[in-house]
Amino acid sequence: MSHMKRIVVGMTGASGAIYAQRLIDILCNLDVQVHLVLSRHAMKVIPYELEPLSFKADVEVAHEVLRYFHGTLIEFHGYQDFMAPIASGSFRTDGMVVCPCTAGTLGRIANGVSTNLLDRAADVTLKERRKLICVLREIPYSEIMIENMLRLTRAGGMILPASPSFYHRPENIKDVVDSVVARILDQLGLESELKVRWSLES
Repeated sequence: MSHMKRIVVGMTGASGAIYAQRLIDILCNLDVQVHLVLSRHAMKVIPYELEPLSFKADVEVAHEVLRYFHGTLIEFHGYQDFMAPIASGSFRTDGMVVCPCTAGTLGRIANGVSTNLLDRAADVTLKERRKLICVLREIPYSEIMIENMLRLTRAGGMILPASPSFYHRPENIKDVVDSVVARILDQLGLESELKVRWSLES
């Protein structure tokens, strides 16, 4: 009997919230259970990039931001909730995607420094030899970033920069975003109907 796939998605404060939003939508459409963790800075960046919100008190942020992510298969976990199931290796998942991923988050994960649930979930993913994908959103790269990318790769993680392709002739932002999301789904071993693959057919 097959189990429902579970994917952990961690969002940091890097630019690129639209990549995570699109990824989560597709995962839910594929009946994948999404365990979502948002950093404090992600909650601040999301409203700027997806759609303006009208709220003032910090306590309202999480509630308001979550309305960007629709689907009954989404389980939200607090950024500092180390009691969440994804903080334990005994909670089985099919991988984790940090999207978008800041250089700071990359550095903490690569060096095993867990200061929050997102870091801890990534650490668990590595130690359990599960798929960890970091969608890095930084340009250019410093030597420190490159060393951390190498360190993470050697530990079993994958660096998947948010580098969209254009050979499928995107007509809008969604088409551009889909070219990155499709590569993430490929690495998770999930099929989608995104039409962004290289083809010489007219």
